[in-house]
Amino acid sequence: MELDIQVIIVLGILVTTVIMMVFEIFRIDVVAIITMLALGWSGILTTDEMLKGFSSNAVISMIAVMILGYGITTTGVMEKFSEFILRKVGNDKNKIIGLISSAVGTLSAFMQNIGAAALFLPGTIEISRKTKIPVSQLVMPLGFAAILGGSLTMVGSGHLILINDLLTAADLEPYGLFAVTPIGAVLLIAGILYFFILGKVVLPKVSGAGIKKSSQEKLMETLRLSKNIWYLSIEEGSPLVGMTAETSGIWKNFQLNIIAISKGQDIIYAPWRETAFQVGQIMALLGREKDVKAMGEAFGLKEEIAPAIFSRLDKPEDSGFAEVIFPASSEIIGKSLREYGFRRRFGLEPLIVFHNGEEIKGDFSDHIFQLGDTLIVYGLWDHIRSLKDGSDFIVATPIEVEPKNQSKTIPAVASFALGIFLTFVGVPIALAFLTGALAMILSRVITIQQAYESIDWKVVFLLAGLIPLGIAMQKTGAAYFLAENVMGLIEGQSPLLLVIAISVLATVFSLFMSNVGAVVVLAPLVIGMAEIAGLDPRPLTLLAAVSVSNSFVLPTHQVNALMMSTGGYKNKDYIRAGSGMTMVFLVLTVLVFYLFYL
Repeated sequence: MELDIQVIIVLGILVTTVIMMVFEIFRIDVVAIITMLALGWSGILTTDEMLKGFSSNAVISMIAVMILGYGITTTGVMEKFSEFILRKVGNDKNKIIGLISSAVGTLSAFMQNIGAAALFLPGTIEISRKTKIPVSQLVMPLGFAAILGGSLTMVGSGHLILINDLLTAADLEPYGLFAVTPIGAVLLIAGILYFFILGKVVLPKVSGAGIKKSSQEKLMETLRLSKNIWYLSIEEGSPLVGMTAETSGIWKNFQLNIIAISKGQDIIYAPWRETAFQVGQIMALLGREKDVKAMGEAFGLKEEIAPAIFSRLDKPEDSGFAEVIFPASSEIIGKSLREYGFRRRFGLEPLIVFHNGEEIKGDFSDHIFQLGDTLIVYGLWDHIRSLKDGSDFIVATPIEVEPKNQSKTIPAVASFALGIFLTFVGVPIALAFLTGALAMILSRVITIQQAYESIDWKVVFLLAGLIPLGIAMQKTGAAYFLAENVMGLIEGQSPLLLVIAISVLATVFSLFMSNVGAVVVLAPLVIGMAEIAGLDPRPLTLLAAVSVSNSFVLPTHQVNALMMSTGGYKNKDYIRAGSGMTMVFLVLTVLVFYLFYL
């Protein structure tokens, strides 16, 4: 029969897709495109059906979420979030995972899990950067918690909302809001404990995204630069009072650099050589500890703990080193730093000059710059950008940190909140989040060009390419064929075996079909099998709806797809961490439903 041939073709494409993904024969988005085209060329799907993934709710939601996340990041609001987390739990990885996972999981109980994950993702990246914990060890637990938290209430996921409609259509009583909370809470707690206990084993120690060192790290490593900043206060009676940076011999005698000095509640960055020191000022110095102590003893200075007003000097997102070279047209060629007034113009501290292969440190105020010289400076990225914008210098060090537009914090947060609020009142998630993304563009939080650049097209093609496979499984009856045959094998067997079969089948379907599609296929079969077995069909149908969230082995769930590029994960990372999580989910779901729901 034609139907049988189509089922065989679809199942063959499904098996081939799994093999290519598991063994990483091609990049995962390429596998998805191959699968999509195979369904079109085989005649299983029409061209419109084959391309339907690009207009699906999942893909449009993903695109909108990427734009929203980028917009939030540009305001710097997530830096405050990361600072709050670190104040609460410090640099302890397990505590960070526990707090973030609990928060995102709880939030997922009342909003779509992709939205909850997107809300916490920028802050998690900030925490990774500040603590030096590989982002790959934080992002996957965040994504898993968002998926698990969707089972805390009957409105936490689209498929749980749908299941009540299907029960009503079958003349069965729907479930209340918190009917699923016991199993959801068990799963979320188990997911957090899973990474507490096995995180060191199942999570990649270095992600694909984390293998490459940043340009800042490369520069510091190559030139043996240290970002240790010391703070000394000028006391009453200190011989330094009234001296200037030049007359004090700080550069020449102590090999130190003054990167900033306080002036009341104001800061002078890279103070000019003629700036006179005053009582009560605090200096921020870059150099070796022994030199700082020697200077402190020589001038009777008191060492201070990093004052809050100097906080920008310690933050990699606010300050750093830069390598500067001079084009032939540069005004500084043939002049010294003194003549050019470098510090006064830019508020940057010169540290090293490379001239004809020679490294010059200390006081090189009168060095005459020539074509080919290289200058190493330290200061705020804002000041380095102004250096880059001029025509006298070429900044060879990429500025990897984008400027934060704090003036747009309110419209950015309001746009994100708008998208989330619309999902609460029943607006489809794609429409809700895309509206929020457009609000960010219209309120000038980001430009339309930045919105386009924020989209990770690898993730888009991954989802858009695999969605047609789920469509084909439903259209040809391949999904129904698998479900019917599995159900036929367990007919007349014990209720425990029925529970296991439903949970396993729903798990398999969740990897290649939408959660909603899997529930639509499984619900009528489960209801029929329960009636034949003389069991209440309601809890078994609910079991199927919960089990389609068990999607961890491959990055085909939209939350896992969102996390994949950020965490630098490969398929094998999901297989290693997700297989264990899948087994924990299966065992706990089967036990809880068998013991307490049936």
